[in-house]
Formats: sequence, C-alpha cells, structure tokens
Amino acid sequence: MTITRFAPSPTGHIHVGNLRAALFNYLIARKAGGTFILRFDDTDRERSKQEYMDGIRRDLEWLGITWDRIEQQSKRLDRYTEAAAGLREAGKLYEVFESPTELDLKRKKQLNMGKPPVYDRAGLELSEGDKAQLRAEGREGYWRFLLDRERIEWQDGILGEISIDAASVSDPVLIRADGQVLYTFASSVDDVDMGVTDIVRGADHVTNTATQIQIMQAMGGTLPRFAHHSLLTGAQGEELSKRIGALSIRDLREAGVAPQALVSMMSRLGSSQPVELLSMDEIADSFDLSHFGASPTRFDPEDLWPLTRHQNQSLPFSAVEARIRDLGVPDAQAERFWRVASQNITRLDDLAEWWDIFSTGATPEIATEDAEFVAEAMRLLPPPPYDEQSWANWTAEVKQATGRKGKALFMPLRKALTGQAHGPEMADVMPLLQVVKARG
Repeated sequence: MTITRFAPSPTGHIHVGNLRAALFNYLIARKAGGTFILRFDDTDRERSKQEYMDGIRRDLEWLGITWDRIEQQSKRLDRYTEAAAGLREAGKLYEVFESPTELDLKRKKQLNMGKPPVYDRAGLELSEGDKAQLRAEGREGYWRFLLDRERIEWQDGILGEISIDAASVSDPVLIRADGQVLYTFASSVDDVDMGVTDIVRGADHVTNTATQIQIMQAMGGTLPRFAHHSLLTGAQGEELSKRIGALSIRDLREAGVAPQALVSMMSRLGSSQPVELLSMDEIADSFDLSHFGASPTRFDPEDLWPLTRHQNQSLPFSAVEARIRDLGVPDAQAERFWRVASQNITRLDDLAEWWDIFSTGATPEIATEDAEFVAEAMRLLPPPPYDEQSWANWTAEVKQATGRKGKALFMPLRKALTGQAHGPEMADVMPLLQVVKARG
C-alpha cells in the first residue's frame, strides 16, 4: 500500500515552496488509492504554535488537499527516546561537547588546509572520565549519528541516480543538549514506524536524504522511494526565498487567488506538461513524477490570475449564490446579476464592485468634450426601473436628438452610467441599475 506524508513545521504559514511537497505527496497517495498523512514536525517547543497548525490545516482544506490522519511528533517523544537508546546500544549514536564557536574554528582550519569542513569525530575519543570533566565544567553534551563512510546511493524519482560520499558529510546532530530531537532523526523514526513508501520534497533535502537512509537502515527500516523536486525561483530566475513570506498560501487566498488555479499551476509547474486549469481528480489521474525536471522552476504569481479568472467565470450560480446574497442583491435579481457580472471579474471579490455600481450608482467618467452631450442624454433618460429594451430605446432617442452614432454615442454613455470603459453589455446592465448618479 502506498503511504505518503507532508510534514510541515508549525512555526509559520506554509508558502508556495512547501505547497509543492504537500501536493506531490498527496497526489501520489490519491492516484494509488493509498494513505496521505499530515504530520506536524512540532518538536521545537518554543517556535511551534497551535495557531500555525490550525492555519496549515485551513490552507490545505482550502486547496482541497485532505488527509487520512494527523500525527504530531510532540506526542511521540517516548518513541524517539526508545529509538535513540537502540542506536546508542548499536554504537551509532555518540555524545559530543563542542560549542558552536569551537566547531566554527575547526571548520575554518579545515578550509584553510584545503580539506572539506567535516566534523572530525573528536567526540569518539572521549572517555567517560573526559565527559564527566566536561560536564563538571558546565558543558552540555549532545548527540551525533555515526555515519558509515561509504557511498550512499538511490534512484531518485526526479533527479535520477544519486550518489553521495558519506565521508564528505558531517555526522548529523540528532539530539540537542536540551534533549530536543531534531528533524533528521524524528522524521526518520516516523517514516520507518509509519511505513511511508514514498517521500517527495525539495532538492535542498538531498543531503538530508543521504544521512536519513543510513539512520533508517540502522533502525532496520524499509527505505521509501525518494524524489526531490526542483526549487522555485522568481519570474526572472532570481532567488525566491526573500519573497517567500509574501507568497504564503494564506496571503494568496486573501488576495483572491482561486484554489483550483493555485493547485493546477503547482501540479504542473516544472514539468513537461502544460499548465492548465484542472480539477483535483484530473490532476491526480495525470500526475507522474517522470514529467518533472531537475532545473530550477520559475514561478510568477501573476500567472495565477488568468487561471483564477477562468475558474471564477466558470462557476455555476449555485457556487456563488450565498456570496451574492450577502452583498445585498435582491433575490429576484441575484441570478441575473451573476450572469451579467460573472464574465467581467477576476476575483470573486470583484462582484462587490459591480454591485456597488449597480445599486448605489457609479462615479461618472465624462470627458470635457462629451460633457454637453452627456448632459443632454441624461435629460432624455427616464428614471429606473429599466428593462432589456431600455438601453436600445434610450440610445436611439439620444442619437436622434444629438446626431451622434457608433462609438461616439455609446462609449460616453457607458462611462457616464458605469464609470467603466469596458464591462457587460449595457442592455444587460440597465435592468440592474437602481441609481443613476449622472442624472443629477
């Protein structure tokens, strides 16, 4: 059975970068009829917050990404203690005492000597007496995993064959001096215990994957299939990390981006398939990691708006009925209003602007050279209510009275009534107009 997971750290809001990991793992599970786990990496007690967990769930639900169960690492601390004891007994976990300053000096020395800045395993040379002395001096020990210094290889679902020499990687710290279990360890224990079969995450995790493979093997676990998707850049290829805060799912939702537009784009961006508006079922059916490449993937938030426009303009009245009624549109006019306004919106929030025009009257846009003409036309416009023939009847009367025709006739009148140069057919607009400010 296929089992995947998305394991965000609830220390902030999820953004477009980690949405790809969530979506890819979700799609793999759904396509295979498997299990998708939402697993919160909340072992950082100071930074992890319930409000962020709630926000992540809300963001995923908005996108249509559902999970089969939720796990929290903070509820599995006893299991990590048990797993750590097993690694110590196997000689795979050893205590070290170097301070960050000491480690930095070691790295600089190695670099100056032309050597890779890899931890020198000095902790392995410490006797129990040495450790006791260091503790007496106020030092606190923390724990590193002893890597087998051999090549770590796997067939990556996106990057192809990967081979990393473990001798070029420092033994990873798994447990801090204060007892906090770090991501590299907790995630490995969880993936083994939960039977995770497939893991997709960003290319910046490749080295993590190499060390986690050895950790999983040391625990006797079955290795999942790994794939590492490309990292997002800005529209011009610039680093996206500095802007990522402005690209949180929460902020995109509040800006009016349609969830289906965002999911459709993120499911195809960086692949050989075209980006198009698709339902979640269509996305899952066509999803295949082999379509994705390793090159950095350019992401322009502006590309979300044509998809959002297409999605929103395609909605049936039933999908927006409650929103339209909340605007105060009378029941008798609600469906007509949607039919008239729907093809002239990008965001659903744009509906409010159109109803404001129809219900309270637009601020007229009248060019100086058209002022006299518009004034004459307004004298000929009867008061509301109007029907589907009102526009044709009125413009015919204005044409006869002023001699204007074509665009010179219609455009100034459209701008006077709606304050817009473009919009719905005026024959459809007239029955919705309740106030005409230009009359006064």
